[in-house]
Amino acid sequence: MNPDVEALRSKLSALDFQKLCGITIPKVHEFIAKSVSLCNPQRVFICSDSADDITYVRRQAIAIGEEAALKLPGHTVHFDGIHDQGRDRQVTKYLVPKGTFLSKALNQIDRQEGLAEVESLLKDTMKDRTMITRFLSLGPTNSIFTILGVQCTDSWYVAHSEDLLYRPGYRIFCKSRPKREFIQVLHSAGKLNETMVSIEHEKKRIYIDYMDNTVYSVNTQYAGNSIGFKKLAFRLAIRKANTEGWLAEHMMLMGVHGPNGRKTYFAGAFPSACGKTSSAMLPGETILGDDIAYIREIDSVARAVNVEAGIFGIIKDVNPTDDVSIFKVLSSPREIIFSNVLVNDSTPFWLGMGSKFPKEGTNFSGAWYEGKTDKAGNRIPPAHKNARYAVSLKELENCDPELENPLGVELGGIMYGGRDAKAYVPVQQSFDWEHGIIAYGASLETETTFATIDKEGIPEINLMSIQDFISIPLGKNIRNSLDFGKKLKKPPIIFGVNYFLRDKEGKFLNNLLDKHVWIKWMELRVHQDVVAISSPSGYLPKYKDLYRLFKQVLRKEYNKEDYIKQFTIRVPENLAKIERVERFHKERVAEAPEELFQVLNQQRERLLKARRSFGDYISPECFEG
Repeated sequence: MNPDVEALRSKLSALDFQKLCGITIPKVHEFIAKSVSLCNPQRVFICSDSADDITYVRRQAIAIGEEAALKLPGHTVHFDGIHDQGRDRQVTKYLVPKGTFLSKALNQIDRQEGLAEVESLLKDTMKDRTMITRFLSLGPTNSIFTILGVQCTDSWYVAHSEDLLYRPGYRIFCKSRPKREFIQVLHSAGKLNETMVSIEHEKKRIYIDYMDNTVYSVNTQYAGNSIGFKKLAFRLAIRKANTEGWLAEHMMLMGVHGPNGRKTYFAGAFPSACGKTSSAMLPGETILGDDIAYIREIDSVARAVNVEAGIFGIIKDVNPTDDVSIFKVLSSPREIIFSNVLVNDSTPFWLGMGSKFPKEGTNFSGAWYEGKTDKAGNRIPPAHKNARYAVSLKELENCDPELENPLGVELGGIMYGGRDAKAYVPVQQSFDWEHGIIAYGASLETETTFATIDKEGIPEINLMSIQDFISIPLGKNIRNSLDFGKKLKKPPIIFGVNYFLRDKEGKFLNNLLDKHVWIKWMELRVHQDVVAISSPSGYLPKYKDLYRLFKQVLRKEYNKEDYIKQFTIRVPENLAKIERVERFHKERVAEAPEELFQVLNQQRERLLKARRSFGDYISPECFEG
């Protein structure tokens, strides 16, 4: 008998002891024993993914008060504390050994110092509570993509959310060899008030130990901080991918229908609240994933899988007009966890849902009423901007049938998009893989949003939309992406998209639904069904093709004036963007590849040449020759 298992016997029921003994990976036993010794739970529940165990987790989340049942069957609501409403950059850090430095762009702390701190905060946090142990699969099971994970937590809400977001992994753990690698996560909500909300937000810590593939999270319940296999384990996967020569990306995956029954798969990298989920959920297309993708070269082809099996999506602005598919899901009986919405009469309400708000209810601040203010005198909105929903992808009518394909899907295109009000056009195609990775991916610029705890609307470079999650030198990640393309016979075509371009008065030049047209144009370009215009920053759509697509897809007229406004090359703004990107990489990116500066300088030279011929603001028609 493994001594770590034997040491746990007093904390386990006979059935749970039997379930734990079914796993023969010594490091699993060691991790659970260490977590028990540190957090001191009253008992340990081993979730085997059986129907009875899954039902028990759901019922406990409600019985203990972390969730409350809503009016529609299967719907529940969870509230995070008023100071715990998003990813917290300031307290999310890498544990770095002495003599190692990752990057100026990354938060880090000495490994020994960080371990001592977080372990002191976790000490005895689970006294009089149950430690729930979950075994999960990241990526389809029994696949070259599969990465296993185990999480110990004292939150039934976290354990319940993992049912919706990930594939069950207990049976795979039971069948795995003793030395099988896995990611381990230890989480505690910490001290709770009478409404089961974490109250010591000033002691919130989210630490990633890449030396031991471990994530520590304490004094937080927000799922992005507490469900360790979201963006926290993603950081560890990025490191693994760079070591092994594949890609772990902050990307949605979708199937786009083309002519004659054709379907083309796209991946898309967007920072939070920049259109990733709404792109993946476009009506008439299929969704394979909305957040994290693993991409591997298999027989010289780029193939991708969704790491997750559900959606933890931002619910703000989901309405029956712009988001038909997901609104239908959220409005019908099925298993969904809402978080940080307003609840009135056991019904959820969220910002931008297209219906009138009640004047009172319960939200993340507790009992809410119209005009309620916080301690600083600021009005508290009825629902939080970063309110969320968690739902299994299989609940969606447009869930792609290849979700569980162990070989993933072949990628035809990759898109990078952010919140760029001034420079880039709504859609453009790169000249080649290298140009796309550098000019669109490594140059991705956006504005900070409500998905992180920080000021909103601050322009920043968000390299490939993974800057918050990367645990290696940023330059090394760019190099890995460049080298990955060289392995492929036919690399996916890379596109830059920008749904947030504005005119001089600050008015958006894109309608929310226009993205469907841009994506349909990309699908045609992958198969060379339409010709494009060569501009200094990439290939642009022709007006006649967009005119036809607007009629087919959105059933509306698309006038030439709008086309010219949207696709005018703004030379001063593009030159300024290149300066910002170069400065960022020179100052903050260790080992930035030389190709990066070469590609950016080539783009600068093309812009300057075009300026000499056409001026500062150049209609796309000037490049048609």
